[in-house]
Amino acid sequence: MRIVLADDHPIIRNGVRTLLERDHNLKVVAEAASADDLHRALDASPCDLIITDFNMPGGRMSDGLSLLGMLHRKWPTLPVIVLTIVSNPGVLRSIMATGVRGLVNKSEALGELPQAVTAVAQGRNYVGAAMEQSLHASEAMNDKVILSIREAEVFRLFSSGLTVSQIARQLNRSVKTVSRQKVDAMAKLGIGNDIDLYTYAREHGLL
Repeated sequence: MRIVLADDHPIIRNGVRTLLERDHNLKVVAEAASADDLHRALDASPCDLIITDFNMPGGRMSDGLSLLGMLHRKWPTLPVIVLTIVSNPGVLRSIMATGVRGLVNKSEALGELPQAVTAVAQGRNYVGAAMEQSLHASEAMNDKVILSIREAEVFRLFSSGLTVSQIARQLNRSVKTVSRQKVDAMAKLGIGNDIDLYTYAREHGLL
């Protein structure tokens, strides 16, 4: 099986390549450090499987969902495994909705990535244990997370592209207050960073 591997950290790429090529039936035929590199590698190197990080800075498609959507549109029959540290359930569901066949947490890669490759090679989907646990925990929780009116207002404005300083001026609040309300809203929603915030907003029709 010919694999194209994409991650912006060379140490991770080297580790994953070594792990995969312990199996003599697997061969990493190209590596990429950005979304643009991955696009070029796929044009130049025929392969049977893509293993990619979700968020790779730089290039024209630094947004992970845009990258995965492009891969599915241009190479619809080429299976994709995402190897990521993202754990937000809404983001994970959005990743799988792009047609991704495998989802593995980087911290579990040593034990789970070979299983994911085997499953995908056999035409099955694979979701790692940590990802599965996160998704199940989300389903078990009350989906109606309650934000205060001010938290919801800040969340919506930030997800629309305004900075904290711009929101503070628009709402006539201090930057410190707006920043705290943004952080509080993200904590209630289980969102860990700004990329996940934008993804959540898009998934829930807030953009």
